[in-house]
Amino acid sequence: MKNKILLIMMMIMASIFSCMPPGDERPEQTKPRPKDGPPLVKVIAPQFIADSAFAFIEKQVSFGPRVPNTKAHAQTADWLMKKLESYGLNVIVQEAKLKAFDNTILNAKNIIAEHNPDAKNRILLMAHWDTRPFADQDTKERTKPIDGANDGASGVGVLLEIARLISQQPPNVGIDIILFDAEDYGQPEGTMIPQQSDTYALGSQHWSKNPHRPGYKPRYGILLDMVGAEGAIFTKEGISMQYAPHVVNKVWGIAREIGFGEYFIDKKTGYITDDHYYVNTIIGIPSIDIIQYDPETASKFGHYWHTHLDNMDIIDKNTLKAVGQVVLETIYREN
Repeated sequence: MKNKILLIMMMIMASIFSCMPPGDERPEQTKPRPKDGPPLVKVIAPQFIADSAFAFIEKQVSFGPRVPNTKAHAQTADWLMKKLESYGLNVIVQEAKLKAFDNTILNAKNIIAEHNPDAKNRILLMAHWDTRPFADQDTKERTKPIDGANDGASGVGVLLEIARLISQQPPNVGIDIILFDAEDYGQPEGTMIPQQSDTYALGSQHWSKNPHRPGYKPRYGILLDMVGAEGAIFTKEGISMQYAPHVVNKVWGIAREIGFGEYFIDKKTGYITDDHYYVNTIIGIPSIDIIQYDPETASKFGHYWHTHLDNMDIIDKNTLKAVGQVVLETIYREN
């Protein structure tokens, strides 16, 4: 009996010590990955260069706020077109005069770039390139426009880097990049005029009614909005889950597989009226929104949202890397 007890005690001690790191070694301090996530797999896509995306964001911000009808807006549009053309993409500029909530006529430009335009199987990537014309969520200088480093420039910066990479190593499918204009000219709260509907995302509303090619039907669309802030997380947004749950689950699954599950968390959150809403409801392309979710703020978009704090100081290369690599891996897995 004593021998049996001794044997059991020895087995217990062996199992305890086998779970500890050898010697004085300690586990590497890395960001936690989801407990139920699958093991890492080999990345198919080229490596996303966050430094490059950061530089693209910085360049946009250097022009000043990209508000329609301004010099900075015109200069940025010209730079974006030339940059996309330099990567061999076929660039189409869809110009439109759009009426804002205050009856201002906005000279808008949706910038569309096609890679491998003859391919039948296509994926649509989207962002908006304009910026908020007023800092209505700030406590000072509320009537002045914002830099929009995160809200606007970050999504564009990631897509420009993707454009650069697909020009060097083409994926198996055609890629369309659309940079929507006049997304952020929506009616602020507290204005003296009656509250109106559909005042945001004017550029995507126009394009969805007037696509650049008749009968345009990609497999699905991915919208990037506010994808550059430090510590950002991305949840399964409501509109995305309603219209394109298969795309959401595909993208979030890939994020877990390649080690970015701490950014793309498995949580369903509320509905956000963004460009993807109109792409889903008007033209019928199943589209998702990769957009920052911040449970600690009333807006759920971060304390810098629609304020003058939305500048280069909040942009983080780790976040850019996570979003860019996940989107790249998604499109390179398509056939």
